[in-house]
Amino acid sequence: MGGPNLEVFKFGLYLFVPVMALLHFGDPAWYHNHVLPYREHLFPPPDRTYSKIPTDQTAIREELARIKADKLARRMERDKELQTQPEAPAQSSKGWFKWW
Repeated sequence: MGGPNLEVFKFGLYLFVPVMALLHFGDPAWYHNHVLPYREHLFPPPDRTYSKIPTDQTAIREELARIKADKLARRMERDKELQTQPEAPAQSSKGWFKWW
């Protein structure tokens, strides 16, 4: 098979890869340059999050009513915008792609 030299090489590689990954990705400069800017795309800003979650039934019903009212208002606004836009001519499409 491989012999002792191969085993030493494999052992060294098994130690080297995790340690180098830890050193590379654990660097604070790398974190600030690559993780913090991307975090804005994944999570909403703290001012848009709702940290006080209702626990009793009346508060839950009030929150659901508020959410439904907000959704209805956004839908009415969207419908109003769609009505003011001119009609686009209908395009005949055979599939997902025009050539298909």
